[in-house]
Amino acid sequence: MRTINFLTQRSLRLCLATALLALAATLTGCENNKEPGEAQFAPPQALVQAQPGQSTAESPAYPTTQSTIQPTPAIFTFGPLVDKNLDLMAGPVSVPLELEIPALNVKAPVLGVGLTTDNVMDSPKGPISDPIWHTAYWYRGGGIPGDVGTATIAGHVNDPLGNPEIFASLQDLKPGDEIIIHLKQTTLEIRFIVDEVKVYSVKESSDPEVLAKIYGIGPVTGSEPQPSPDGLSHLTLITCAGTIINGQFDHHTVVYATRSK
Repeated sequence: MRTINFLTQRSLRLCLATALLALAATLTGCENNKEPGEAQFAPPQALVQAQPGQSTAESPAYPTTQSTIQPTPAIFTFGPLVDKNLDLMAGPVSVPLELEIPALNVKAPVLGVGLTTDNVMDSPKGPISDPIWHTAYWYRGGGIPGDVGTATIAGHVNDPLGNPEIFASLQDLKPGDEIIIHLKQTTLEIRFIVDEVKVYSVKESSDPEVLAKIYGIGPVTGSEPQPSPDGLSHLTLITCAGTIINGQFDHHTVVYATRSK
């Protein structure tokens, strides 16, 4: 798997939450407005049910008034969201997820994105009226939301005219706020609780430890996504922030959250 180079790019006064996965390079978040590639559609994905810690005790032949064995609830994940053979350099693909952030009144569809030809995380864009500006972008080279590991979702902070977009108020989230990932056309969802909200300078965001926290150690080192050391499911939201200097924002807002159920 490729690592991602955070190459500085020319930009207009618009901020795109482009990922930053390489060490020893600057973090990019704002670039020229370009037409997005045509979305490719992944096949429908079935929910994966995991049954950890199931009891091996036999059920009684007749009902009893009280049972001392409590069933272990099933823990579900969304399973593979894209074809495992899909190249990271391919364009954005449809995934059956929706991102909801109740505290910010955000509800947005999610696209699975890979890398651009510049070896940075894709942040699709298009004409002013294009709904792509109101879409969240899950980095498909990282973890799947809800799995043990780290999943990363980016979003635009504003459109080409400077109008606020879905992550414009990301810095207003607080520990304890909820982030919900819905499986479209079902009632299934995975909930995360915000642990921390950080604003990093471009230089700070290039630190290897920060990168590993944002994306997980696997994508940063160029390997497959790895389970998190604490055995938990983590979600990172990221966009850009701060002041526009030489055509690009000089900071990034990062939200860290952990799965609650």
